[in-house]
Amino acid sequence: MQNPAPDASQLKLLDAIVPHVAFDGWSEQAFQSACSDLDMPVQDARIHCPRGAVDLAILFHREGDQRMVEMLDAADLSDLRFRDKVAHAIRLRLQAAGDKEAVRRGTTLFALPHMATEGSALIWGTADAIWTALGDTSEDVNWYSKRATLSAVYGAVVLYWLGDTTPDDSATDAFIDRRIGDVMRFEKLKSAVNDNPLLKPFTVPLGKLAGQIKAPGRTRPEDVPGRWTRP
Repeated sequence: MQNPAPDASQLKLLDAIVPHVAFDGWSEQAFQSACSDLDMPVQDARIHCPRGAVDLAILFHREGDQRMVEMLDAADLSDLRFRDKVAHAIRLRLQAAGDKEAVRRGTTLFALPHMATEGSALIWGTADAIWTALGDTSEDVNWYSKRATLSAVYGAVVLYWLGDTTPDDSATDAFIDRRIGDVMRFEKLKSAVNDNPLLKPFTVPLGKLAGQIKAPGRTRPEDVPGRWTRP
């Protein structure tokens, strides 16, 4: 489902709350502090953010996705292998996150049982934003498998990045390359299995079944959480 563009008040509240998140997390206290900084009555702020800091944590993540897409659109990726384009997109997404402590606090928030579904949708949205920005045109089961795989990679990268203390996050750069390498090896193995004549009696029926699975497309984007729609 397309995410509505944030209004000016939501963006002001987001800018105001981030400095407080390092100390108070994405909490009610941080939300009220942001309102106080803006001289905005809390009841007025809730018109724009009914769930308070939770809505702002979600907006913080989605704004990071938006900045990443803008940076990808401006980048010249023509000389890069596709695996390197994906790795570059992940690095840009970390760069777009900006405040590492705000990300850390958001990770804690969305790890809570009642927030886990929302957190998973946000990660899926990031994966979808990357694939869409890189020109993915798949309309079958590959649409889902690409985003599921990248969601797992990105989630692991974020956790590694949060603990990375190396200069310029060099350890995270190497970790990204290893994870993308793992994915590419899996894809090669999958291709080898599909091409193996001894396995054709098993893979062909599965392939036909998978071919019946269609991406949400333009008609039912609500079928998948976190679906990215380019502005």
